[in-house]
Amino acid sequence: MAPSTEIPKSVEWNGKEVPVYDMQTIDFSALLSQEPAELEKLVRCCQDEGFFYLNLNNIDGRRFVDDNEELLKLMHKFFDSPLEAKNEYGLITPHLGYEPIGSRNGVLENTRDGYEMVKVSRDEIQRESPHIPSNIKNSADLKTLENSIAANNIIGKAILSGLSTGVGLTGKKRFENLHRNHRPSTSTLAMMHYIPSNPVKDDHVGHQKHTDISSLTVLFTQQWGLQVRPPGSKEFGFIAPKPGMAIINVGDSLRFASEHIFQSCIHRVVPYDYSEHRYSVAYFLRAEDDTLFQDSENRWITSREWHDEKFMAFLASPADQANAPSSLLLGGMQEEESDVYGAQAEPIAVN
Repeated sequence: MAPSTEIPKSVEWNGKEVPVYDMQTIDFSALLSQEPAELEKLVRCCQDEGFFYLNLNNIDGRRFVDDNEELLKLMHKFFDSPLEAKNEYGLITPHLGYEPIGSRNGVLENTRDGYEMVKVSRDEIQRESPHIPSNIKNSADLKTLENSIAANNIIGKAILSGLSTGVGLTGKKRFENLHRNHRPSTSTLAMMHYIPSNPVKDDHVGHQKHTDISSLTVLFTQQWGLQVRPPGSKEFGFIAPKPGMAIINVGDSLRFASEHIFQSCIHRVVPYDYSEHRYSVAYFLRAEDDTLFQDSENRWITSREWHDEKFMAFLASPADQANAPSSLLLGGMQEEESDVYGAQAEPIAVN
């Protein structure tokens, strides 16, 4: 495992030296105060890379870190349950339900994905009798889910507000006014469990490259595995997890809403320590269902239409994905050249 006190510049993965990309850090307390220098840095992050660390190691953010710790306990309880109990929940809608391992394509050629996922939408958790898996439906578990969804929603709205102020938007044009709490949306909390896998010999490996359907993704993870490909870069590189920090990335909807000024973040997840179980939580803050914007093909499309269209592309076969426009899975972001790792894999070592 990589040391937690010092971030290496590169690590060895799958028989090759892979960079560890550094990211800018936005301070949550300064963001709440809308300090001009912090807003300027926030806008620059979204324009140049499309991702950044959000420092929650302060009085305003620490409770959100605690909420995530409680959610991690709930996740273990759900994922440790028998498969029959998890499948009983099933996939209710694209943004609500359970997806078993192998539902999508894997990160490497001729593989399926190596994770299972359970999703609880923000709209659903507010219902009088929400549709929640029976093994995590007691009052304490519901409170944990509610706290986590509320916390991540607050984080996302604070970022949107900062971006709106930073680029000079007013009134209805402000980004947060496309994400009103009382309007239906596909905003959802996704809890993911990645199984141990070896890229050389296993059929279920990681999470394929993509951009997120969301406006913003708030990611909590304590383990290595996330790789990003910054705009203009020729290869994927790791992002190091840092204690007390969330990883934020811009998704398709915010890129479209910004008239393509902001960058969507191309990313994927790979097995880093081949023997470990990896857990992560992603909150996908999405625009109201009827929000209208222009995608990378200059089509006018609603937020809900884009969500459902891209979700079906995720589930498509490799051949169908290859024939689909790259503007779908990658949100219109361009790649300098293809990035294919060979099949050779070596034991993990850290420089």
